[in-house]
Amino acid sequence: MDLPHYSPGLHKLVTLHVAEISKLTNSNGFVAVTNSILEKYELEKVGAVVHNFDNDSFTISYCLKESHICIHTWPEYNQLTLDVYLCNYLQDNSDKVRAVMADYIAYFDAEIIKDFEINR
Repeated sequence: MDLPHYSPGLHKLVTLHVAEISKLTNSNGFVAVTNSILEKYELEKVGAVVHNFDNDSFTISYCLKESHICIHTWPEYNQLTLDVYLCNYLQDNSDKVRAVMADYIAYFDAEIIKDFEINR
């Protein structure tokens, strides 16, 4: 069966090096910047889960109406992994995904170690 071409969205995944350890241990700071990003790009939060580990690293997942944003930090290695996936059947959100990720990279003042884009 031939189905019409459909690409639900762009999934961007990065591993970043962050010199400022406090940014990798401050889950409240990440929540604040994410809330600002959600407002800036008119994204709708469905829910969020924050988990702080004993070594002050954190994992946070935002479930969005448009899909999700997830982060995992490793302050002992000055690294984090972050993924942003936005889908929408009415429009292509690829540029928005790239802009959201650029805002996070700027917040962390980070160096990109790995950068992947997956068209879903």
